[in-house]
Amino acid sequence: MAEEKRIVVDRDAEVFFHNNVGFCVGTGRMGLALTQEYQEQLKLVQEEIGFAHIRGHGLFCDDMAIYQEYEENGVRRAEYNFTYLDRVMDFYRSVGLRPFLELGFMPEKLARGTQTIFYWKGNTTPPRDYEAWCQLVQSTLRHLMERYGEDEVVTWPVEVWNEPNLCGFWENADMQEYFKLFCETFRAVREVDGRFRVGGPAVCGGTDEVWIRAFMEYCREHQIALDFVTRHHYTVEQPRKEGHYDYVTLIKPEDGFANLKTSRDIVDSFAEYRGLPIYITEFNTSYSSKSVIHDTNQNAAYIAHQLSRLGDVNEAYSYWTFGDVFEEEGVPFTPFYGGFGLVANGCIPKPSFWTFAFYKRLQSGKGQCVYKDENVVVVRKQDGGYQGIGWNPVEKDAETERRIEISLPADKDGYSLLTETVDEETCNPLKVWHDLGEQAYPTAEQKKLLRQAAQPFVQSSRLQRENACLSVTLSLKRNAVVYFEVKECGGQSDRGYDYERAVFG
Repeated sequence: MAEEKRIVVDRDAEVFFHNNVGFCVGTGRMGLALTQEYQEQLKLVQEEIGFAHIRGHGLFCDDMAIYQEYEENGVRRAEYNFTYLDRVMDFYRSVGLRPFLELGFMPEKLARGTQTIFYWKGNTTPPRDYEAWCQLVQSTLRHLMERYGEDEVVTWPVEVWNEPNLCGFWENADMQEYFKLFCETFRAVREVDGRFRVGGPAVCGGTDEVWIRAFMEYCREHQIALDFVTRHHYTVEQPRKEGHYDYVTLIKPEDGFANLKTSRDIVDSFAEYRGLPIYITEFNTSYSSKSVIHDTNQNAAYIAHQLSRLGDVNEAYSYWTFGDVFEEEGVPFTPFYGGFGLVANGCIPKPSFWTFAFYKRLQSGKGQCVYKDENVVVVRKQDGGYQGIGWNPVEKDAETERRIEISLPADKDGYSLLTETVDEETCNPLKVWHDLGEQAYPTAEQKKLLRQAAQPFVQSSRLQRENACLSVTLSLKRNAVVYFEVKECGGQSDRGYDYERAVFG
């Protein structure tokens, strides 16, 4: 039996809802942008969702070939090759994206040590020569400004490194060495153009409170005019590994939101930095790139709740990642391998893809939020209509369904209701792939079928006012995400047309 909830929206209601879902999305290392599948997936994401920025690792990794050295008259000199950088940036700009520049990792020839991370061996040690590192950063920025225009490039946010509080991402997780890297890089960037916005420390959970407080103290001590603070946000307990895959248990959402509030409180405890924007430059459920939950409807429903609240204390938040062309732990064996992406390989949208598409519609509507709780958000559009999203995350084998009845104030007669449903029955390409035999290398025909199975179920109806209100009912099955839109459907039919007669004779 479904749990029932009745919501009455007040005509003058105004609820805080900072929906910045389209600001940024994550990507695997930058060099992957040179591949066809990557580009096709990103085009799909931009067509259906449309993000403004993109952030990923590997700008200075050796596969991008930017940093080069040669010897002349016994002296080692640096030179730069921007061939691949231009190709990647040209492609990003062609699909309407600006970079959120993450500066890292270390070119091998510039690195102090040999420690690397991932299948693609990104070097995670400090520079052997900070002056050479700063010259690399400045030369890259100046090249971008020359190619794309100074006024354009200074709008691209700049983040220094990634997760330095983990020893795998920064040798020994050396806090003071990272602070030095940040300070030197900050000043180098600002020397190029004082309009650049620079931030950090891009820490993940675990030691985030210690690092963010120490980072703010360092910036105060060194009088760094920090532009924003960055951190990451994942919401699972320690994964359990089976073969190639990781299985996880989700934490309670409130625990994650409380952790984010702690970061806000730490930043605001420094008078000179109070109110400074906080960007979550990575978030997802699991931090594992082979975590099977990422492909599921449960992920979509849980993320729907996250997106309703992540803007409470943060300026923006970037999902990690847009697609599954991703090789941190090696080349994937199957199209559904638990990758971070919104799109599975083969250009197959996952259920979470539609969660983002639905929230982007709320963002683009530029309306006023009139209701928000743990299962639904409702926005009143400027034209008097409504749009909203309902979700129902269900853990494990529970069969709980929800029925939410929403009463909406209405000034006119004659409205249409459109709903798009994503749940385990209507939009679940993972199940179809499973039922087809879990083919590791699907044929073109099978990929087409999986893409068909990855579309929301669309329904429509007409609504009439009763007591100056419209009634909308959302039936949310297990792990459902439902988008709805109510709009006036005035106008006259064409001369002689009768829908009832056309349908029923």
